[in-house]
Amino acid sequence: MRRRVNRYEQAACLALALVCSPGMVASADGLSQDAAPQIGITPVGVTDELMLRDGTRAYGRVDHFDSGLVTFVTTAGATIEVQVAEIVSVHSVQGRVVAGEFRRADPNPTRLFFGPTGRSLKQGAGYFGVYEILLPFVQVGLTDRISFGAGTPLIFGDGSAHPFWITPKVQFYASESMQASVGVMHFLNVGDGNFGIAYVVATRGTTDSAVTGGVGYAYDRSYNTQNGAAVVMIGAEHRVARGMKILTENYIFNGGGILTGGVRWLGERFAADLALVVPTDGSSTVAFPLVNVVYSFSR
Repeated sequence: MRRRVNRYEQAACLALALVCSPGMVASADGLSQDAAPQIGITPVGVTDELMLRDGTRAYGRVDHFDSGLVTFVTTAGATIEVQVAEIVSVHSVQGRVVAGEFRRADPNPTRLFFGPTGRSLKQGAGYFGVYEILLPFVQVGLTDRISFGAGTPLIFGDGSAHPFWITPKVQFYASESMQASVGVMHFLNVGDGNFGIAYVVATRGTTDSAVTGGVGYAYDRSYNTQNGAAVVMIGAEHRVARGMKILTENYIFNGGGILTGGVRWLGERFAADLALVVPTDGSSTVAFPLVNVVYSFSR
């Protein structure tokens, strides 16, 4: 019976660990030369992206607009004067200004490699992704604090019912520097029962640099057994360049653990993870690569 418990708790934890691309931009050539972009003075606290027909991009704010001439002040303090006819678009973007440099927001801030952070999706926002090429999933914000998601393997060939998982999540605390949430990752149609992990998780820091800690209960429910075990997760993220983060996500459970470390490339809407996963039972270790791709929508 003990071996059965370990098998299910490790399966649940390994599923957490198992779980590539620049941002997409509009081409200036695809726009009508006569179409005038909507331009207005940028509100306080908002950062705009200015895109010109020659491919130039700048981040900052529209300071003045008069007689077809736009004055744009960049986040570094430089002033650009440009004719409206040379502008493809001006629109607000999410991110932070660090030492005069604008850094886009992480398109996938509510997760590390696979495990959740304490952050929540905004209402109507969401993301679609694929873990390890064969595990697609989606998560959508129902409100600013409640989200729901699901996923399923693309290939599952033993003839049984197709397995899938659901991931409801509720944020119960949020401040400028800390967020905390509760949620469940519940797997269905797996063998003769269901299993999953119920968790509480908290994140402290910014979207550029933060630590995340969580505790969970890995459970197994079948027609004749009810087993469970505790799981602890410790993770961290740190941006080392405008378009790159380093991340780590680690699990400890009875009989072993999982260590994960790697990088995330950040685009406008895409994020791509490449990491090395090392499960261990205390006596032996193996390692395998982890590749995730996530596309954020309605941001």
